[in-house]
Amino acid sequence: MRSFAHTAPTGPRNDWQTIRSLLPFLWKHKPRVMAALFCLMMAKAAIVAMPWFLKDIVDQLSATDIVLTLPLALLVGYGALRLIGSAFAELRDAIFAKVTQSSIRSVALQVFKHLHGLSLRFHLERQTGGVSRDIERGSRGISFLLNFMLFNILPTLFEIGLVTAILYINYDAWFAIITFASITLYVAFSLIVTEWRMVFRRTMNDLDSKANTRAIDSLLNYETVKYFCNEDYEAKRYDANLEKWQTAAIKNQTSLSLLNFGQSGIIAIAITLLLILASDGVVKGELTIGDLVLINAYLLQLFMPLNFLGFVYREIKHSLADMEKMFNLLRNNPDVQDKPDAKRLEVSDGVVRFENVDFGYNDNRQILHDISFEIPAGKKVAVVGHSGAGKSTLSRLLFRFYEINAGRILIDQQDIREVTQKSLRATIGIVPQDTVLFNDSIMYNIAYGHPDASEAEIIHAAQTAHIHDFIISLPEGYETTVGERGLKLSGGEKQRIAIARTVLKDPKILIFDEATSALDSKSEQAILKELHEVAQNHTTLVIAHRLSTIIDADQILVMDQGQIIEYGTHRQLLDKGDAYAQMWALQQQEQGKDDTDILPI
Repeated sequence: MRSFAHTAPTGPRNDWQTIRSLLPFLWKHKPRVMAALFCLMMAKAAIVAMPWFLKDIVDQLSATDIVLTLPLALLVGYGALRLIGSAFAELRDAIFAKVTQSSIRSVALQVFKHLHGLSLRFHLERQTGGVSRDIERGSRGISFLLNFMLFNILPTLFEIGLVTAILYINYDAWFAIITFASITLYVAFSLIVTEWRMVFRRTMNDLDSKANTRAIDSLLNYETVKYFCNEDYEAKRYDANLEKWQTAAIKNQTSLSLLNFGQSGIIAIAITLLLILASDGVVKGELTIGDLVLINAYLLQLFMPLNFLGFVYREIKHSLADMEKMFNLLRNNPDVQDKPDAKRLEVSDGVVRFENVDFGYNDNRQILHDISFEIPAGKKVAVVGHSGAGKSTLSRLLFRFYEINAGRILIDQQDIREVTQKSLRATIGIVPQDTVLFNDSIMYNIAYGHPDASEAEIIHAAQTAHIHDFIISLPEGYETTVGERGLKLSGGEKQRIAIARTVLKDPKILIFDEATSALDSKSEQAILKELHEVAQNHTTLVIAHRLSTIIDADQILVMDQGQIIEYGTHRQLLDKGDAYAQMWALQQQEQGKDDTDILPI
């Protein structure tokens, strides 16, 4: 059995692979993308044409050998070009807004659905805070990448090429050479230093995720922290992560200052050289004042966004690093997958059979050894044994949260590996030992068993679980919010809600996984009665710790170290006088009760 660690992508970061992962979401809006690019090019063409109007205006106003006239047409043309450039830029943003937001929504939805599609192994090993932060930063990264790569880097490169060509054609070649050389040096310097700096940013991201995970984990276990007076201990653990993050953040800012200073130096030298050349041309009479203004305007147009380009490039690299983690989630493949030809599970009687099943969570930990048993239609089979015997693993395998190593699990003679997981899990209902509720209303939590159910059906399910009277006694009734993980309710109340939503689901097969082990005796009595009623005419698997709750089972399996060591009815097993009888005697001695003290499920 391979572990989750082997499913995660490894190796160096690949920015082009990250960009390629995003392209399919963009291409869904190809007409809009093309329209936005057209607007972009038109805006840049207008901006590049503006210095020529400015040159002619200056030349006409600085002429000494003719009568000066107001160059009204040029001034109007200059203003019109500026307006046209601004209009196309705003139109570009308006057209592309839907592409950006739709892409973010589609990626976030796909990641969310994919996370639910991953196997239980991934979710047992993941860190919720870190995953949520990766998705949040990745979504922001998509927005930044789309807007600035398409609308800053590409148009700036287009403008650089256009201006360099204009300078080369109309002026001394040195103007184009110096411009191109300075830009090349600037880009090379930015690339090299930014790549060096990325290690600090990635370290910051990792430490930020760890700190966030630790904070969420601590807050989720608020009561445990309070029980042991460990507020200061938790604060120290959190601060230890923040201290490491602070160190990485300082290194990141220091290296940023170095990068900014180097970029500013290259720009200053380039502008100085070009102005010296242009001024010399004016002195020699080879250039006009208008040419000097034109060249200066082009320099400002190039180097102002180029200075910003350094920031954009850095942020794009950061965005790619953020997006990489989010897209890596999509590259994790679930351990359990439907076969291409998987069919829907068809259930008539609901007979469950385990045939020679072997299973281990990893190669070094074998849990089940050659497990074989059958639950006939409408019958109840109970599984008992000490902790770690493999009881709860049976329910996880029946839900197909893991793939078995050997053997088969059948429902009505259909191998569960040959059917779709969705149809399989729709057939099975479970009341778990630890009922976890959503931080929503009681109505929502019960309806989770069948989201399309009517209010009348939900109320009927609550009545079947004997919790309706309690709910309507609350000030807000069914709209009462249960709190994080249902902590506003007692254990018995949560169990009844779990029973109600299982009743609403109306499955053919039921699993009770130590459903009363955490309850007091009075609550257990009430819940057991309700479970007994719900189990009527259902194929039922009961995983139990307290033997007195399953004395009416049609068959009881006794497990030890992943094997079935004996089986039979309650009376048959007591008569054998082996492991079950010893467990029974021990529990009766501990509880000081007899068979009739606790109702069976």
